[in-house]
Amino acid sequence: MSFADWDVLKYLASIVDILLVWFVIYKVIGLIRGTKAVQLLKGIFVILIIKFVSDVFGLNTLGWIMEQAITWGFLAIIIIFQPEFRRALEQLGRGRLFSRTGYHEEENDEKMVEAIIKATDYMAKRRIGALISVEKETGMSDYIETGIQLDSKISAELLINIFIPNTPLHDGAVIIQKNNVAAAACYLPLSESPFISKELGTRHRAALGISEVTDSVTIIVSEETGSISLTKNGELYRDLGMDKLRELLESELSLSKTNNAASARWNWRVKKDG
Repeated sequence: MSFADWDVLKYLASIVDILLVWFVIYKVIGLIRGTKAVQLLKGIFVILIIKFVSDVFGLNTLGWIMEQAITWGFLAIIIIFQPEFRRALEQLGRGRLFSRTGYHEEENDEKMVEAIIKATDYMAKRRIGALISVEKETGMSDYIETGIQLDSKISAELLINIFIPNTPLHDGAVIIQKNNVAAAACYLPLSESPFISKELGTRHRAALGISEVTDSVTIIVSEETGSISLTKNGELYRDLGMDKLRELLESELSLSKTNNAASARWNWRVKKDG
């Protein structure tokens, strides 16, 4: 083998090495997305930027503080985020760390919408309270861990059965992740907005709360009135009919044929409810 061939092999090996590193970084980011580890990652970048700026401008005291934060910070990270590291190792052991991620095909999304519509219609007519949150881009792993893990294929019958009163899973929220019912009886953060109407209960506050911290779409069925509501991006859509609910879900899940339907929504913003 000539020196030229050896140089080409070394060049190809370097390219493969770089691609593998980027692939691992991409998978790790996908794993921690939606957890509190994302905020930690942002904090680390801020510290590194401050350290770089302090070195460039000769800010010795600030640089020393950042150096101490970096030196001892990794030990604190291991202690604070021990559950996340454990989950990552468990997924690696199951061979799931490098599995395919992303949303299912549009056909599966349509089936999910149909299941939600059917279950919501059934529960609204019988005044069965329900809280269903659909994950989009922002991960909801932290909230899934607060409930009972199911990881089941979604169906209207399953959703109805979960929210039947006096059953073990009826109290709390169902979180749908990648077209699966990831967990039930989950705790969602309550909104502290002062503009929420006094007539709205805990379910509506929880739905608004999760919409303020994630891009999820959450459906609420009122136990008192049987009315259907939906929240997204801190906004509340109340007293929806089944056609309007379908329109909103299809629009938010990119299933709508046109984008003009969004302008025709019957929408009460939270500030208008106060």
